[in-house]
Amino acid sequence: MSPQFVSPEGSASPVSQGSSISKPTKFDVSHILRVEILPGDFASRAVSKVTLPAGALFTPIKGITPATPSYLTVQTGPTSHISLNSDLQYINHSCRPTVEFDMAKNEIRVARDLKGGLKEGDELSFFYPSSEWNMDQPFQCRCKDVQCLGSIQGAKYLGENDMKRFWFNDHILKMKERGC
Repeated sequence: MSPQFVSPEGSASPVSQGSSISKPTKFDVSHILRVEILPGDFASRAVSKVTLPAGALFTPIKGITPATPSYLTVQTGPTSHISLNSDLQYINHSCRPTVEFDMAKNEIRVARDLKGGLKEGDELSFFYPSSEWNMDQPFQCRCKDVQCLGSIQGAKYLGENDMKRFWFNDHILKMKERGC
């Protein structure tokens, strides 16, 4: 789940203008977020249009479809992934996330430990390994948090201390217990 470059023609691409993906349209979230299309690969982002306290429901996740793992999908179970089919796909990764994707409940909540809650104008971000076991497209994190993990590959590669530091979906916790 990384942001995309959107060309003037409206096609989206993770790497260049050469390969295109349709702009998401199935679930309208324009009342709670705006997408900022920025130059460069993986630079665009989602920004909150609402102010909510930590732990509050940000949005249900609707309009999803089963999908093959890719940088745009979210893992929902040990072997299942979904396409968000909405501008929720512009919610980037951060090692200090502002929201949590709870895939058991199909909802996005404001991060429980977000001091001061979510404010209008805050960039929306979630910790990708909270739902991803072994990422289809690992990357170097650019969140610049003092405790940034650097290489983001999925929960499979996290140590015990990192597993205690973040919130994780149940399917990830169970996979970690089993040592998948």
